[in-house]
Amino acid sequence: MHVAAQNNDLERVDKLLRKGLCPDVVDAAGYTALHYAARAGHVKVCTRLLNAGANVDAVTRAGHATALHRASAVGCLAVVDLLLLAGANTKLPDVDGKTALHRAAEHAHLPVVRSILQVCPDLKYRRDERGKLPLYYARGNDELCKLLA
Repeated sequence: MHVAAQNNDLERVDKLLRKGLCPDVVDAAGYTALHYAARAGHVKVCTRLLNAGANVDAVTRAGHATALHRASAVGCLAVVDLLLLAGANTKLPDVDGKTALHRAAEHAHLPVVRSILQVCPDLKYRRDERGKLPLYYARGNDELCKLLA
């Protein structure tokens, strides 16, 4: 399932789900198929997994990352919006205490930052484990800094 999700093989994902494979099965690192599909930006696969009951807030073992963290870090706006619509918890921190907003800001993904702030505007005041606000990670990007100030 993980390989199919990562490779945008919707037909294979559908086949595995029809055979009864749980969409939340985890690999050795605790990643679900949704983690892989979200990071790769595969909207249709993410939609199918969510419709099959995938846990939108599943966290990885070591990094405590959610699919929202992964999609935000790489700037997959369509997947971020899908996950937010599916009720993803924007306040969940990863192992570094960073939310998806921190991850989007540190990689300068302005549209993703905007989208997350529309759902949870107070998230810009959330500090990570190092005491840093998302604004800290936006250094050098004036438009991002204005949005997070």
